Amino acid sequence: MLVVEDEPLLLRQLSQALTDAGYAVDTATDGAAADFLGHTESYDAVVLDLGLPKMDGLTVLRRWRESGVTMPVLVVTARGSWHEKVQGIDGGADDYVAKPFQIEEVLARLRALIRRTSGQMTSELVCGDVALSPKLARVTLAGVPVKLTSHEFRVLSYLMHHRERVVSQSELTEHIYAQDFDRDSNTVEVFIARLRKKLGSDLIETIRGLGYRMKAAS
Repeated sequence: MLVVEDEPLLLRQLSQALTDAGYAVDTATDGAAADFLGHTESYDAVVLDLGLPKMDGLTVLRRWRESGVTMPVLVVTARGSWHEKVQGIDGGADDYVAKPFQIEEVLARLRALIRRTSGQMTSELVCGDVALSPKLARVTLAGVPVKLTSHEFRVLSYLMHHRERVVSQSELTEHIYAQDFDRDSNTVEVFIARLRKKLGSDLIETIRGLGYRMKAAS
C-alpha cells in the first residue's frame, strides 16, 4: 500500500491503521516522490492526497495512468471541492474520500477497491475450509480461529486474492514487505511452510519454477 499525504499527523494515522490492518505500507510526502514510487514499485492500492508540494496529486495520477500504471487509487479531496472530485475521477482515480474523514471509511474503501481489482465479490475470502476476513484481519480453519504473524497473513491474503493464478516468489516478496525493508525472497518459502503447517499441507500448491497457487475451492 502507498500513502501519499503531506500532513504529518494524518500520514502517521493512515500508515499505522493500514499496518495494523495487515498491509505493508510505503509513504510519500510530496508529488515527486509519489510519482517515482508509483513507477518503480508494485502496489495493491494507493491513497493519494491531491494537494501536494512539488507536484500536485492530479498531475501524479495522470502521469501514472498515461504510462500504464493501473493500481487502484483512492484520492483525498477537501470537503466541498466537488470540482476536485470530478477531476480526480476523470484523471483516473477509482474512488474518493473528502477531508475530514474517518480512518475506518478509508480502510473500507481500500478493501473494496482491492476486492474489485482481484475479482472478488464478497468481503470474506474463502478457499476450502480456510476463510480470511480483510476487515477483521482474521483467519479461520473450519470455523476455528488461526493465529498468524503479520507476514504470514499478508502472504495468505495475497494468494487468496489472486487464487486463480500462479504467484511468483518475487511478486509475493514485493507485496509483503514495505519499500524500505530489507527484502529477502527466501523468507517467502518459510512463510509458505508455516502456513501449510497451520492450515493444511495441501492448501498452497508449489508450481515448480513458477511460484505458488491456492488450491481450487472444493
